[in-house]
Amino acid sequence: MDFRGLFPIFRVVPQAHRGKRPGIGLIPCLCFVLAGANCMARGVTFETRELTIETARGGVIPIKVELAKTDQERSQGLMNRKSLIDGKGMLFVFEKDQILSFWMKNTLIPLSIAFISSEGKILEIHDMEPGDLNPLHSSRSARYALETPRSWFSRAGVAVGDILRVE
Repeated sequence: MDFRGLFPIFRVVPQAHRGKRPGIGLIPCLCFVLAGANCMARGVTFETRELTIETARGGVIPIKVELAKTDQERSQGLMNRKSLIDGKGMLFVFEKDQILSFWMKNTLIPLSIAFISSEGKILEIHDMEPGDLNPLHSSRSARYALETPRSWFSRAGVAVGDILRVE
């Protein structure tokens, strides 16, 4: 396949210039492209909502979440954030029950994740390491995933079997 027509700004380097370093103009160009890509990624805005978790012991735990409902929002998630405080998180919403898979690419903070059924029941809770590229799969089908600061679930008294009210 011939790609020459797709990239008309590139041309053959004359023999006299081969092996020499490219001009300084390339560096600002690359910085502009990389900065633009970063701005586009940060351009995702999330709807926020106050939710509650009802514990088996009868407690009601409030949590303020950002909703990730679209593919773009779910792809961005909590990437590149430098902090997340207790009582806040991100709720990933899927269209149907399925085995969910998450990784920590470009995620800078340690998180805990709860996989949650379509009825709001917390099925399992796991800790995740910043930057870990190994996928973490739910052990069974879930509709939601809730990411919080690491160990927030235990600090707040939330456990498997508790109910997240997602109405």
